[in-house]
Amino acid sequence: MKRARIVYEGKIQPAFEKEGSIKLCDGRTVEEHEVQWLPPVIPGTIFVLGLNYADHAKELAFDAPKEPLVFLKGPNTLVGHNGITVRPDDVTNMHYECELAVVIGKRARNVKREQAYDYIAGYTVANDYAIRDYLENYYRPNLCVKNRDNSTPIGPWLVDREHIDYPMNLSLQTTVNGRVTQTGSTRDMVFSIPELVEYLSSFMTLQPQDIILTGTPEGLERVNSGDEVVTEVEGVGRLRNFIRGGS
Repeated sequence: MKRARIVYEGKIQPAFEKEGSIKLCDGRTVEEHEVQWLPPVIPGTIFVLGLNYADHAKELAFDAPKEPLVFLKGPNTLVGHNGITVRPDDVTNMHYECELAVVIGKRARNVKREQAYDYIAGYTVANDYAIRDYLENYYRPNLCVKNRDNSTPIGPWLVDREHIDYPMNLSLQTTVNGRVTQTGSTRDMVFSIPELVEYLSSFMTLQPQDIILTGTPEGLERVNSGDEVVTEVEGVGRLRNFIRGGS
């Protein structure tokens, strides 16, 4: 099932997808333009993978990391489908990052990779914008690179784990104003989803609704005020976001 969280008639409501339509729990069907989309889960800890695609690392003139390069971001960064992200007026290098996001489904500690999928609730799409003007160190990014308010669109749907047969072979694509600018596949991750769950749970306890953003492939371009950016993951969803200038 594809699940969402929306605001409709002034209330936060769960919704689900049925035959291409948005259904409320009371059976009503609503149109996309009638609702405000929220992140599909209320997040716990948000883990972010850096340089987790070898082609992206090469694009940035880095070698692929020898162990997962992980940092954290706050819940203030998330914004839903059709949301607005501000591009600060004083920056020149703000880049989209199309990513498959993994949502943890149950408490996980010392999980072996062979059992990792049992601990996953589902998957969604994320666009983890990076403002590289602020970047001082790729291996320890300063907070303002990845933690500005509404800097990470996510959604629209949380797709149940059972509906994605094999998440390590899904195509990814980004379009800016209708032009394809990024393509890739999750098969090219340096560290797979099971490896990431094993790694993180080896030294800390993962909790339900923790989110792992698994990295982005090569093909980055700058975004500008007025741009419409769409990030897609095969079988998971199509996430639209709008860029606005500001501070």
